[in-house]
Amino acid sequence: MKLGNDISAVVTGGASGLGEATARALAAQGVKVALFDVNEERGAVVAGEIGGSFHKVDVTSEGSVTAGFAAARAANGQERILVNCAGIVIGAKTVSRDRETGALKSFPMDKFERVIAINLVGAFRCTSQSAAGMASLELTEAGERGVIINTASVAATDGQIGQAAYSASKAGIMGLTLPVARDLSGESIRINSIMPGIMETPMMDGMPEAVHTALAASVPFPKRLGKPEEFASLALEICRNAYLNGEAIRLDGAIRMAPR
Repeated sequence: MKLGNDISAVVTGGASGLGEATARALAAQGVKVALFDVNEERGAVVAGEIGGSFHKVDVTSEGSVTAGFAAARAANGQERILVNCAGIVIGAKTVSRDRETGALKSFPMDKFERVIAINLVGAFRCTSQSAAGMASLELTEAGERGVIINTASVAATDGQIGQAAYSASKAGIMGLTLPVARDLSGESIRINSIMPGIMETPMMDGMPEAVHTALAASVPFPKRLGKPEEFASLALEICRNAYLNGEAIRLDGAIRMAPR
């Protein structure tokens, strides 16, 4: 797909991290970008800086997502690009022991369900609603109507201790990529997923410098954390390359995560 000012995009989780970097990269190509996020203050700032629009959207709510797409399309027209970056991480073991008493406790199910609701169900909800809109469009010169990019993770295959919920959600993203690509093939809509490794995102900001250093050293090459701009660069290439479909692509410096 040729990127330019006749193309509109929606980026979920667009107020920070991978979503913000992708929104900025798309806007730099002339794409009209709508940001979905729950962080109104930061989302409005980013949208203002890139000449886009911001819409407060909770991806766990069908009504919120429907209203968000309606507002985004009113502002920018029907999107041909959707990038799903909204997500959370909650770490807990399946069974853990209290350090002082030794008492056993199981994974808090409300937290497990919240991770799945945002990372997996939310991404599919946005995918389905966006694809329904894309299907109404005329074909581009490349013979397609739209492209969807979901954010998986290397945790989908290399889940670490305490990552049961997160890994399950990202494995679900991987698992839906090919069947959805097949579902949407008749509508000339592509879908791919990116599996980032350890990235420099706000989720990492609270960690001590020593932890950052150790994580960077664990990457075979280059020995550093990934940059959000590198995720955004891959997202742009997926948009441009019309033959790339139904694939989950690792972006991780060749890392394979250890158990902990």
